[in-house]
Amino acid sequence: MAIENPASPQAPVETTVHPAPALRRERQLATYRRATKVLPGGTNSNFRAWGERTVYVDRGKGGRVWDLDGNEFIDLRMGYGPVILGHADPRVDDAVNERMRRGVSFSLTSEDEIRAMELVTELTFCEMARMTVSGTEATMHAIRVARGFTGRDKIVKFEGQYHGVHDYALISVLPNDVSALGDRENPVRLAWGRGIPRAIVDTVIPVPYNDLATLRHVFEREGEQIAAVLIEPVLGNAQGILPRPGFLAGVRAITREFGALLIFDEVKTGFRFARGGAAEYFEVTPDLATYAKAMGNGYPAAAFGGRRDVMSVLPEHVSHGGTYAGNRVAAAAAVATLTILKETDALETIWRTGEAIQRGLDEVLSRRGVPHVFTGHPAMFGVMFAETMPADYRGWAETDHELYDAVAASMIRRGAMPEPDSREPWFVCEAHAADDSVDRVVEIFGAALDEALGARARGS
Repeated sequence: MAIENPASPQAPVETTVHPAPALRRERQLATYRRATKVLPGGTNSNFRAWGERTVYVDRGKGGRVWDLDGNEFIDLRMGYGPVILGHADPRVDDAVNERMRRGVSFSLTSEDEIRAMELVTELTFCEMARMTVSGTEATMHAIRVARGFTGRDKIVKFEGQYHGVHDYALISVLPNDVSALGDRENPVRLAWGRGIPRAIVDTVIPVPYNDLATLRHVFEREGEQIAAVLIEPVLGNAQGILPRPGFLAGVRAITREFGALLIFDEVKTGFRFARGGAAEYFEVTPDLATYAKAMGNGYPAAAFGGRRDVMSVLPEHVSHGGTYAGNRVAAAAAVATLTILKETDALETIWRTGEAIQRGLDEVLSRRGVPHVFTGHPAMFGVMFAETMPADYRGWAETDHELYDAVAASMIRRGAMPEPDSREPWFVCEAHAADDSVDRVVEIFGAALDEALGARARGS
């Protein structure tokens, strides 16, 4: 779903702006100072390191989280997407607790692992699949399988797309200055951070998203060396920019023409856009796909899978392993979560809830005359302040993301927590439908927007 709503013909509504209340931060500031002594940045991920604004969580339930100071938030991050049913969902937690009492890690295969991958193959196009622990591992192994199957080395990926933190994924990911990406027709291989060998960088070819012409040019130049195209079906780290009509089908056609594989990175979209993920939603079938996040409702479960002939390079010809791959906690969580998604209307509930939030935000923005677009899917969507829909990461950079960041920061102070970076979409879970989350999110968004617009008008 993509919705464009340019500037409203109505005059902006005058509102009384009430500053956001200050959050309690005493325990978290003390925790931050403690954490920075042993954790670089005070966290276990660069993405969570927000300086003295870093949030230290205490607990979550349903669609809400509480920090160490007792501040309550409607959670619109949902752990960057994994928590599709809700925090501490008893259906999943009880299943995991029962199974884990039999032991967790054996480096032997349990029936839970088999059932988890049976569910993956029942829900998706995959004929075979294997479990890993994280989305990073899933994309890393999918790339290796593609190289092993084709006998080629190079991988095409799209600018602004995030596929994890292994070296092959960290090319042309999230620069603040998009001029660093180089010419559109001949993009620069831009390594994200130090420590990535040049030899690895040279095996990855970045291309702008939604640009079939440049993709074809790359294949005409280097097609005999390209093992696969790795793509998020939507541009997940630019608020879920959607593919233009025919784009994914065009990518599929080009890979077939040149004998390369197509890998869908469904770490975010899998089991969220549809039961069969984005492949089902967009009706384009890749050769391989990667899954994580929603498949375990927050437990560290991930998988990669695909065509039987491609996956059959395992176990004899391509290396894959992991002490914790398919551990009982992850496997049990995947079985419980995927069974719920398969047998209930949880996804439909999530989609309706996301649509309701979008309708409310659209009304708020239109009444205030703010140009905006929605992109993505009701279960994972973005709201951008722009006249028209961006087509790629370079287009995202031209939206008014400074206004978005100000709105997000004010929303957090008011009790709703989207990611405070305008690249990340909002995530909706089933539990958001069970309380007043929709109305509260819309109300908080309106107040935050008024505060941000007022500050901009004052030049502060």
